[in-house]
Amino acid sequence: MKDKRIGFALTGSFCTLDAALEIIESLVVAGAEVLPIISTAVDTTDTAFGAAEDIKKRLTEITGQPIINTIATAEPVGPKKLLDILVVLPATGNTLAKIALGITDTPVTMAVKAHLRNNRPVVLGLASNDALGNGAKNIGFLLGMRNIYFVPFGQDMPLAKPRSMVFKDEYVMATIAEALESRQIQPILA
Repeated sequence: MKDKRIGFALTGSFCTLDAALEIIESLVVAGAEVLPIISTAVDTTDTAFGAAEDIKKRLTEITGQPIINTIATAEPVGPKKLLDILVVLPATGNTLAKIALGITDTPVTMAVKAHLRNNRPVVLGLASNDALGNGAKNIGFLLGMRNIYFVPFGQDMPLAKPRSMVFKDEYVMATIAEALESRQIQPILA
């Protein structure tokens, strides 16, 4: 990851944000320059998993970079070719649906759209309570989309939440490395 410019976008699966922040820290330690991008939900919502201001403070401390948190500040990702790779993790079902449909109404979806125009990789770390329900069609669509790569994922609580799926954090670094080489890590279902 040394000298790679990695965009790291966080969306509102709040229970996975700590894992995402640990991954970002690992990327920085490995020598990557990480540009943080957050959804409006992450920017403004306090939850049982943490206050928005605390999450943003930690993100800034880890990366040493200003946070992209508006559509206007996300748009230059493409024209300025700011990134080698963009990671969206956690990627909620809502965000995946918007990416699949080309909707760019959040800082994260704008960053994805802008980055994809450069034919560069986007890594998605799925975190959705409806991945095996209504969200499945969007996942299927994105699996066939050029320059989109998934962190391996699986059911997180099959009995309590039978439609829920989440990324496997132990595969994130390897997924990024493979995506930088235009390869999807296997197996996708873990």
